[in-house]
Amino acid sequence: MSSGTLPLLLSYLAVINIVGFAAFGLDKRKAQRRTWRTPESVLFLYAILGGSIGCLLGMRVFRHKTRKLKFRIGMPLILLLQIGCAAALYYTAGSIQFL
Repeated sequence: MSSGTLPLLLSYLAVINIVGFAAFGLDKRKAQRRTWRTPESVLFLYAILGGSIGCLLGMRVFRHKTRKLKFRIGMPLILLLQIGCAAALYYTAGSIQFL
């Protein structure tokens, strides 16, 4: 991986986590106002695309979707899978220079 790739990756992860966090806040607000809601599949998509930490924080901060079992289990599971994939890439690729 080139030296310019890490800042780009970190920027992407920062943005997608902010988007995931904000999506939970906006959906909570929409739920309170009984207006059009963000589909649950979109909330999971943000997590799968790398925003799992932001989504988990959004669940906690806004107390949103915390009663739904698929969110209580699904979001942490996505995060664990992402951590596992990152660790596997790190260890199988050997010494990665940017880490």
